Amino acid sequence: MSEIKPSLVILAAGMASRYGGNKQTESFGPSGETIMEYSIYDAIKAGFGKVIFIIREEFSESFKAVIEPKLAGKIETDYVYQSLESFSGGRATPEGRTKPFGTMHALLCCKDVLDAPFAVINADDFYGFDAFKQAYDYLVAGIEKGKYACIGYELKNTLSDNGSVTRGEINVDNEKNIVSITERKEIYKKDGKAFTPDGGTDVELPLDTKVSMNFFCFTPDFVNWSEEEYYKFRDANATELKAEFLIPEVADILIKSGEGVVKMIPTEAVWFGVTFKEDAPVVKAQLQKLIDEGTYPANLWA
Repeated sequence: MSEIKPSLVILAAGMASRYGGNKQTESFGPSGETIMEYSIYDAIKAGFGKVIFIIREEFSESFKAVIEPKLAGKIETDYVYQSLESFSGGRATPEGRTKPFGTMHALLCCKDVLDAPFAVINADDFYGFDAFKQAYDYLVAGIEKGKYACIGYELKNTLSDNGSVTRGEINVDNEKNIVSITERKEIYKKDGKAFTPDGGTDVELPLDTKVSMNFFCFTPDFVNWSEEEYYKFRDANATELKAEFLIPEVADILIKSGEGVVKMIPTEAVWFGVTFKEDAPVVKAQLQKLIDEGTYPANLWA
């Protein structure tokens, strides 16, 4: 067993263009809790030793004002800023581009502060305690360079009633090692089924399809390895205004290169999250239900 406690990296620099607000610091719990606070609470309970927030520097002051008083004395914290200029390698930012270059670019910005195996999650997703327990167990059981993991959820538990969502479709071999992660950027519900555009037509995806919700387990070596891939991405998208360097796609590159394996760890946890403004009341109701059932206290940090 490793003596170093794993870290939790939270992707909180997104611009939330579809949501229309700063959902990372919006209150969803009855005592003003953000969604990511439930993830941090579960991570502390599972045994994680540090949380690293990836945020935009321009809202760091307001972000820390919300988070720091609640976490003081409970878990070590660190902050990393993602910006358009981070890891440019001397490359010019495409004229007119306003958003950073995606989730793997965000993780790359953590390169200098990662000193332990870690899990990475989205700030605006609720993952459930079982997912953090599974991740912690994997991270302390001897995770090593080139051997990583992804927490897999059932597609039916990750869809929104209010619009299409992006999910990484996971395909595995007989040993539960991921063969491929196909980034599906427009999955929508219709008549109780799930569909996605593919090759000019809409195809149905089975509801029990395992998908990535950006919950991965890595060592710092993966981030170091990704840097060269990031520069390849930048060179291939030199004039693109919206192209993004995404963690599932980079994990897929790693797998297909033969330089590493990513195991799919299924979880029984229920996922929910906020992609659209209309999702907010649903999330609040789901959290209240969990509180009523005794899964969480009414005030996480009291």
